Amino acid sequence: MREASQHARLLALREEINEHNRLYYREDAPRVSDADYDRLMLELNEIERAHPDWVSPDSPTQRVGATPLAAFGSVRHAVRMLSLGNAFEAEDIRSFDERVSGTLREAGLLGDGVVEYVAEYKFDGLAVSLRYEDGLLVQAATRGDGQTGEDITANMRTVRSVPLRLAGQAPAVLEVRGEVLMARRDFEHLNAVQAARGDKIFVNPRNAAAGSLRQLDPHITAARPLRFYAYGWGDIQGVSGHGALFGDALLPYETHEQMLEWLAGFDLPVSPHYHRCQGAQGLLDFYAKVGATRASLPFEIDGVVYKVNALRAQEILGYVARAPRFAIAHKFPAQEALTVLLGIDVQVGRTGAITPVGRLKPVFVGGVTVTNATLHNEDEIRRKDVRVGDTVIVRRAGDVIPEIVGPVLDLRSADAVVFDMRALFPNCPVCGSAIERPEGEAVARCTGALFCPAQRKQTLWHAASRKALDIEGLGDKLIDQLVDSGRVNTLADLYTLGELELSGYPRMGLKSARNLVAAIARARHPALSRLLYALGIRHVGETTARDLAQHFGSIDALMAASEDALLQINEVGPAVVASVQRFFAEPHNREVIEALRAVGVEPVSDAPIQGQKQFAGKTFVLTGTMPTLTRDEATALILAAGGKVSGSVSRKTAWVIAGEEAGSKLTKAHELGVPVLDEDGLKALLAQT
Repeated sequence: MREASQHARLLALREEINEHNRLYYREDAPRVSDADYDRLMLELNEIERAHPDWVSPDSPTQRVGATPLAAFGSVRHAVRMLSLGNAFEAEDIRSFDERVSGTLREAGLLGDGVVEYVAEYKFDGLAVSLRYEDGLLVQAATRGDGQTGEDITANMRTVRSVPLRLAGQAPAVLEVRGEVLMARRDFEHLNAVQAARGDKIFVNPRNAAAGSLRQLDPHITAARPLRFYAYGWGDIQGVSGHGALFGDALLPYETHEQMLEWLAGFDLPVSPHYHRCQGAQGLLDFYAKVGATRASLPFEIDGVVYKVNALRAQEILGYVARAPRFAIAHKFPAQEALTVLLGIDVQVGRTGAITPVGRLKPVFVGGVTVTNATLHNEDEIRRKDVRVGDTVIVRRAGDVIPEIVGPVLDLRSADAVVFDMRALFPNCPVCGSAIERPEGEAVARCTGALFCPAQRKQTLWHAASRKALDIEGLGDKLIDQLVDSGRVNTLADLYTLGELELSGYPRMGLKSARNLVAAIARARHPALSRLLYALGIRHVGETTARDLAQHFGSIDALMAASEDALLQINEVGPAVVASVQRFFAEPHNREVIEALRAVGVEPVSDAPIQGQKQFAGKTFVLTGTMPTLTRDEATALILAAGGKVSGSVSRKTAWVIAGEEAGSKLTKAHELGVPVLDEDGLKALLAQT
């Protein structure tokens, strides 16, 4: 009898605690004090400790955090997790509405009426996807690159506004898309606690939310006051009804608004601040209303989002690249502030580009404290007439790098100093090599190439990237440590790293070190084109690297090539020729090549496979988004058949392969009479013997 009574109490406690979580995190209307809430949690914990077999995955006690993670795994999204196109001006919104209206009229879905939209807040947080199976939360992931995100399941389980089990009759699979954020009040309280402990102070709620969610220790995330709002969906399986058929998925309802109400019915937190709008003017009216009340909201927003309400219309409108054509984000104006330009320094990029950076008197703008802002190049400084000592306008919008818009001339002091980069920086501030500005170019460059530590770090990062040597596990933090310690000075030094040595670096266990050494070993015999791309030769991108590799066949032949020999390659012009010859004329760069050979790096030929040369010498151009093939996959198929892929259309182009939202390249193909194929046409062409 006592056991039955305790079990009944356990169920009652879970229900009561979940209700208090809902009131606090979703309604901002708590009914109990923190102390009373803690007493309820303590009682529930005691019952579950006494009866561990009663603990279920959806119990409120399971939100306190799990064992710290060694690293985040990756999650492949079942349905791509897209971002949105941005609009800033009213005219952008009118153009958006005209495009939508025109397409829907052509499809016979609109007639003479106006489009109905749903307008929502654009939360300033971190986009995540939650996967529920049979109503139970089984996985959570960040957006990542839209195809693959980070596995943050353990951390999302600690967010109290996220139901661990959906209410009601849930479908077999429901992926919910939404935003994790932190309310202003909670953010201020968190910073007060951080300050009292002497810990890091967060600059804005968005950074606090993102930083909290990406903790390797879920206990830390559990202690942070995060909230979640659902605004969309991904994979849905096992629903019944007569809703919209979106692609291959049957949805239970026919409008976006109904789908939001459906999600809310599962006890998922959906912001109530959405509104149906008619036509462009309705959207602009909503934008103005929200903008006027933005400062009084309990959380940060950086704009509003407009989505076509009818799901059938959404499917007709479709997608372009990484964004839907049926939705757009209307951003609030960039935030600006005045401050003093204290000085101008320079940064050195991977290719030696010297970028002037303004040192500012700290100023809070766009949600962060800004102390540096880009000035792009010397010509831009001169055009804007920016001088050291000026009061300048600093602009920042969202995550965009802060920039100096220009000086406030009325506030210019008599001792403001004109910036002369050649006089102040005749040599690279990192390696001391001469700085040169090639004729006809806006950017000055360090001539130190791979000798320059600044270029060395970024060159190593570039060389390890997926499209170059593809050395998985060699990230920028480890590269910084390897270069700063003097252990790695050239690309060849990477191939001498050992497991035990690497495991001694911070956050590099023996398993990670072993995986990295294996990845480096796999890169000892890269395709010649990948090695050329990895060397970071200016003007030599992936396509040019492939052309050079296929034409010359070896790196020795390329190093010995004359100007005339280089110019024989299609689309290799004087700028590429000069860059290639300048690179290999540098003794240090030749030493790098010899050092790579000394450690066993031998590239393999990029020559087309025998028997598959039917398109040798034929040039293809890819444009738009294909249904199943990525750009890289299509390129690989063409190269394997002996063809070449170019970035521009000319009379020498054999075929243009056009996918959805093909742009100016398709227009150019029609103008020049170049044959155009879709993905199926490409596959059929390549299947020919």
